[in-house]
Amino acid sequence: MRSQRWMWITWPSFLVAGLLEVLVFAFVDPLDLHWFGRDLDLTRQAIYSLAFFAFWGLAMLSSGLSLFLGLSSTEVNR
Repeated sequence: MRSQRWMWITWPSFLVAGLLEVLVFAFVDPLDLHWFGRDLDLTRQAIYSLAFFAFWGLAMLSSGLSLFLGLSSTEVNR
């Protein structure tokens, strides 16, 4: 059951991260990004990868929170 819940979190968040990646970088050139006023000394591919994992992590938090809020009180207090 735990692995099934894990897949309920990771798979939709993976799809959302991929969609966000496409949408964001359709309008933003990764080499134009700055971090605290400084250029990022990374390749485009590295920025794409880091952004994907950041999007995936945020989407996993959202999916996990939704799953947690859907639990009954007996499931939470076990």
